[in-house]
Amino acid sequence: RKHRIDLTDVALVTIDGETAKDFDDAVYCERKGKGFRLIVAIADVSHYVKDGDPLDRDARERGTSVYFPRRVIPMLPEALSNELCSLKPDVDRLCMVCDMEVTGDGAIRKHEFYPAVMHSRARLTYTQVWSWLDQPSGVTRAAKPLLPQLADLHALFRALKRAREARGAIDFDSVEMQLEFDVQGKIVRIVPVVRNDAHKLIEECMLAANVSAADLLAKAGHPALYRVHEGPTPEKLEQLKTFLAASALSLSGGDSPTAMDYAKLLDRVRERPDFGLLQTVLLRSLQQARYRPDNVGHFGLAYEAYAHFTSPIRRYPDLLVHRAIRAVLAGGQY
Repeated sequence: RKHRIDLTDVALVTIDGETAKDFDDAVYCERKGKGFRLIVAIADVSHYVKDGDPLDRDARERGTSVYFPRRVIPMLPEALSNELCSLKPDVDRLCMVCDMEVTGDGAIRKHEFYPAVMHSRARLTYTQVWSWLDQPSGVTRAAKPLLPQLADLHALFRALKRAREARGAIDFDSVEMQLEFDVQGKIVRIVPVVRNDAHKLIEECMLAANVSAADLLAKAGHPALYRVHEGPTPEKLEQLKTFLAASALSLSGGDSPTAMDYAKLLDRVRERPDFGLLQTVLLRSLQQARYRPDNVGHFGLAYEAYAHFTSPIRRYPDLLVHRAIRAVLAGGQY
C-alpha cells in the first residue's frame, strides 16, 4: 500500500460478460460541473510480474491469453490472472489508475495516472447493467446505490460517442458469434452476441484510458509499444474504388481518404441490402492494426496516438505500457 492513493472508499465496479473470470478493469463515474470525472482502474500486474523473472519470460513467450470456446489458456498463472491481480468484488486490490476529466462534449480535458488500492463494490454483467439502465424500476435493492453512477456512466458514454462521431472514427457494425455446447462438448447452436449500450460504454471508457496512456507516453518521449493502424495502401485503395464504382458509389478524400471519409460512406450505405458486403470490402481495404514502437496514429479510431493499457492480465503489450508509465511517473526509464 506504500506510495499508493487509497481509493477503497470509491464505488468502483467491474462490468464484464457472464463467463469472465479475469477482471482487468473497474470503472467509476460522477458528474463534475457540466462534465464528468471518469476513473478507470486497471489491475496492477506490473507490481507482481517483474521484467525478466520466470513469470515474465513465460508471459512474453505466450504474448496473450488465448480464448477458446470452452477454455482459456491464460498468459499468467490463474493464481494471478483469476485471483491476486483480478479486480474481484469485496476485496482490496492493487491497481494502476487513469483518472480523467471529460467535458460535456466528450473531450478528455486532462488525465492523471497513479498507483492505487481499490475495493470493487460489485461484479456486474453487461446484461444486468443494460436491464437496469433500460428499466430503472427493476433494479434490485442491493444494486440501487450503484444506479446514480451507472446513469452517469451512460451519460458519459453518450458524450464520448458524440465526440467519436465528430472525430470521424469508423464504426464498423460487425456481429460477433458465440458457440453454445451441450455437456459432452458438442456444438448445439451458433448464436449472435447482442451488443447493448453497457458493452459500448465500457468500450468507450477503455478507449479513453488507452488514448490517455498513449498521450502520456508520447509527451514524455518514453519508448513504448503503440497500437497503430494505417489507412489503405495505394493498391488497396485503387481496388476499393473500382469495386465501389461497380455499385455506383465513391469514397471521398481522393488519394488520401481519412477515417471520416470512410465513416460518411458507411452511413450512406447502412440501409442498403448489400450493406454487409460493402462494410466487409471497406474493412478489408484497410491495413491490420499492429503493435509498433513508432507512433503513426490509429486510422480507424481517428487518434493521433493510441496504446493498449487496459488488459495487462491477458495482453503482454499492455504490461509493457504499464511498466513504461510506472517509469515515467518515477522520472526514470524502462
